[in-house]
Amino acid sequence: MSASKKTAWAVAAAVLLPLVVAAPAAHADEGKDAKDKQPKPPANMSAVGGAALGRPGTQVQLGAGAPVLPKELSARSWIVADAESGQVLASHNAHWRLAPASTLKMLFADTVLPKLPKTQNHLVTNQDLAGMGSGSSLVGLKEKQTYSVHDLWLGVFLRSGNDAVHVLSAMNGGIPQTVKDMNARAAELQALDTYVVSPDGYDAPRQVSSAYDLTLIARSGMQNADFREYAATPRAAFPGEQKPGKKRETFEIQNTNRLLTGDLGVAPYQGIAGVKNGNTTHAGSTFTGVAERGGKVLLVTVMNPSSKEQHAVYKETARLLDWGFAAAGKVTPVGELVPPTSARTDAGTGSGTGSGTGSGASAGTGSGAGTGGSDGGSEPAPGKNAPDGSAAASAASEEKSGGVGIALSVAGGALLLLAGAVFLVNRRWPLAGSGSRRRRSQAPLDPDVNP
Repeated sequence: MSASKKTAWAVAAAVLLPLVVAAPAAHADEGKDAKDKQPKPPANMSAVGGAALGRPGTQVQLGAGAPVLPKELSARSWIVADAESGQVLASHNAHWRLAPASTLKMLFADTVLPKLPKTQNHLVTNQDLAGMGSGSSLVGLKEKQTYSVHDLWLGVFLRSGNDAVHVLSAMNGGIPQTVKDMNARAAELQALDTYVVSPDGYDAPRQVSSAYDLTLIARSGMQNADFREYAATPRAAFPGEQKPGKKRETFEIQNTNRLLTGDLGVAPYQGIAGVKNGNTTHAGSTFTGVAERGGKVLLVTVMNPSSKEQHAVYKETARLLDWGFAAAGKVTPVGELVPPTSARTDAGTGSGTGSGTGSGASAGTGSGAGTGGSDGGSEPAPGKNAPDGSAAASAASEEKSGGVGIALSVAGGALLLLAGAVFLVNRRWPLAGSGSRRRRSQAPLDPDVNP
């Protein structure tokens, strides 16, 4: 090789080699930049339920023999709580005020369901269905058709139907009255991170909740037998259009809760008994679930996972439930679910303050993607309900996925209370600051569109 060619090769190598070596660093910088762009939780959040719950990051106090938290957690906020004692076993940004999507329908049901008899019928009008957001999840209500209140609640819980929410709101005195009632109910439950603008959970400016609040709301709702039944129903027949001279046909609707019904890539969770899922442009995916195993009942809420994993919100919920059942009795609680202000305990009226136990350890892991609220009063950008487009697959065992032989199940459309005492303990709200669980005798042998 001539001297000139050797010189040319040397120059080329000198230019290209640094670029090749630097390439991985460039990718690393891009990953760091993406992580830096993730929203950060407020430095100071609500301390309802305990001071540790108001701190950013992961709060957990592992004891001897306790399993470590799952690594595959990407949610912006989550919480694991004992539904009976109210003890919070672990949390991550529990009081971060975020857009809730259709998990807010739990508050809607907890507020309105007790007011309307299930057998009451309602003729749907055009005005009832007015004002729904573009892209809303629907059960398929038709104008000039009559539906029972029972039918409408099936539409809310199973199909996350915003049309059903609007009709029930009309029966409750209208949207403004229902929003007012929901905000009042949230205040009574001490769900103080929550502010309702739209009763169906459709993205709206200033509409927020938190993993802590949604768990409080679910715990309250699950004390209502009808709420439990609807939340645990995997599928049901829904009235179609009534045509003159013909028998009214029905069509099947399936619950959008994938841990209840299962879907491609996600199996029904053994012992699941509800409660509600959601998905909107701004909120991302949200979910609150309750499950029972070995006599222990846990509540888990997961908000806005950033993982690209299919059905991430359900898989992260399942991981947290598995961890919670394995960790029960081996961790120091980092806080508690406070009782409603109106709740009466053995010592009188609940104090309404709540003093968490344990300081927790801030691990600062698992920030999700997107934008969201802040503790100081966030304003989620308007968006629309965004169906994920996947069709719900039939579970291998339809009714058994609801927790047959465990906590709650659905058999032939009827709620079967297999462990009747499981949720009754919730009626005896624990004293604020109580660090011990009261024992009680067991009774003998309860397309993700929004949404």
